Amino acid sequence: MTFKAMITGFEGTMLTEAEQELFRRIRPWGFILFARNVESLEQLRALTTQIREVTGRDETLIFIDQEGGRVQRLRPPLVPNYPSASQIGALYNQDEEQGMRAAWLLGRLHAFDLMSVGINANCLPVLDVPVEGSHEVIGSRAYSHDPEIVAVLGNATAEGLMAGGVLPVMKHMPGHGRAFADSHKELPSVDAPLSELCARDFVPFCQLDDLPAAMTAHIVYKALDPERPATLSPVVINCVIRDMLDYDGLLMSDDISMKALSGDLADIARDIIEAGCDVVLHCSGVLEETIAVAAAIPELKDESLRRAELAEVFAGEADLSNEAAIRAEFNAFFPAEVATA
Repeated sequence: MTFKAMITGFEGTMLTEAEQELFRRIRPWGFILFARNVESLEQLRALTTQIREVTGRDETLIFIDQEGGRVQRLRPPLVPNYPSASQIGALYNQDEEQGMRAAWLLGRLHAFDLMSVGINANCLPVLDVPVEGSHEVIGSRAYSHDPEIVAVLGNATAEGLMAGGVLPVMKHMPGHGRAFADSHKELPSVDAPLSELCARDFVPFCQLDDLPAAMTAHIVYKALDPERPATLSPVVINCVIRDMLDYDGLLMSDDISMKALSGDLADIARDIIEAGCDVVLHCSGVLEETIAVAAAIPELKDESLRRAELAEVFAGEADLSNEAAIRAEFNAFFPAEVATA
């Protein structure tokens, strides 16, 4: 069976008849959920079951952005509010062992929550390293301003996710921390020389190059490719991410609906694949857009298919053992009143 090299969003809390017909025909490799798709735990279980019935495969990857802090698609009363990455980093600064343990526990708790409703991929850890004055779009989503700490805590979080059968997706490669604009609204541009990027921004991605999946950044790095953002740049993807950073995992774009990218969505999707990304992420859920984007995207094949199949291995069986003990241990670090958005 073949699949489109895309991860797609959709509009509501269940697939419409039109969406079901489309997804049966185009066969997206994966799906992504947002707050608009979330109503209750029972509804989420029914939705993820429906998605897999439509695709005809239990292995279908269903993604979400469940970081903690202000980026958390599932919230109370469905799941607790969890601390931001910066709160995990602050604990690490006080006690390194406790900080690493809390990062692993948080990943493991996300896995409990997500796998219980059929979600098996999380766009986490955030490995961006902010600089002074950079835009708050990353802000508290970053573990630290120290790239070594970002790598340590990002790795612990990823290990916790994988221990619970959830595929981690590190982001935003090769680094969003220097951006002085929000790529959801406009295209950021970074002026730093390659030496600074290597010494700081690239470090967490270099150290975690064995993680199975990563997401690109919609940012122009003038020292690398002054014309194109990383997502659309063969130079950044092939020369930097694949060669310099030695990353051979699945590489997915950030959402092509974001305003950092301009132009026709179908053309953008086509250019992203041609630049070297394995999979295009399209999140808007607008059916007409999804049809046009899917028409421009090829089926997964060759190296991209190999990477996709390897990534699927990390989305395993749910393991709900010891959940109460793990929650109790985590709550000792972050009581409910502290773990807020």
